[in-house]
Amino acid sequence: MKLLEVTLDDPAANVALDDALVEATDARLALDDLDEHHERDETQGDGACEVLRLWEPRRPMVVLGRSSRAADEVNLDACRGVGASIVRRASGGATIVTGPGCLMYAVVLSYRLRPELRAIDAAHRFVLERLAAAISRIVPGVARRGTSDLAICDVAGIERKVSGNSMRCRRDAMLYHGTLLHDFPLDLIGQLLRSPPRQPDYRGGREHGAFVANLPASVGQLRRAVIEAFGAAGEMDDWPREEVASQVREKYGTDGWTYLL
Repeated sequence: MKLLEVTLDDPAANVALDDALVEATDARLALDDLDEHHERDETQGDGACEVLRLWEPRRPMVVLGRSSRAADEVNLDACRGVGASIVRRASGGATIVTGPGCLMYAVVLSYRLRPELRAIDAAHRFVLERLAAAISRIVPGVARRGTSDLAICDVAGIERKVSGNSMRCRRDAMLYHGTLLHDFPLDLIGQLLRSPPRQPDYRGGREHGAFVANLPASVGQLRRAVIEAFGAAGEMDDWPREEVASQVREKYGTDGWTYLL
């Protein structure tokens, strides 16, 4: 698995890059199927198609889920007031707020290498349990909660969400990506988001400020934990720049995609 650490200036480009990575992996695996004489080795095998991306936004941004409606989930006036960009990702789940103090990760995995991940529950379990185990070495007690959250207990023993995650499935590859709060202004979440239309049981109807928390760890510690969780090694320098630019122009940077016009 290759490691890509890059944060782009354009919020739409950051969302487009995650999607471009899984599309590139999926296309490469499909091309391999057509080439009966393709020889697999350490540089050409399925594992070499897998990617772990780490990044952290430079400014606050709101990221809508694939089917989210901005008017229902986002305080649009508040976003304009603080200059927060609004973009839409191609994966499911509810809307999130991110920015400086929130480490973002995206992992692209091969179904051919890991066929068991075609089962959605298995995919959630595979990624989140790996992350929880790695982060628990520096922050004891991190655990999966709900469908796709990671949470910790505060000093009062109350569970608080520290990571929200979602996935996108393609023919031969999947994208799993999410957030790791570590030094984020948590009150900003309540300012920019309305109450979500769907909530995990462990939330118990709490408002954003009473539900989320920062991990008591540095971004450097979290970065190392995520890399360790997936065994990423070797830097990726040939990420799909042209495809990202094209997708921003045609999709991720357009109001038609962002606001479902």
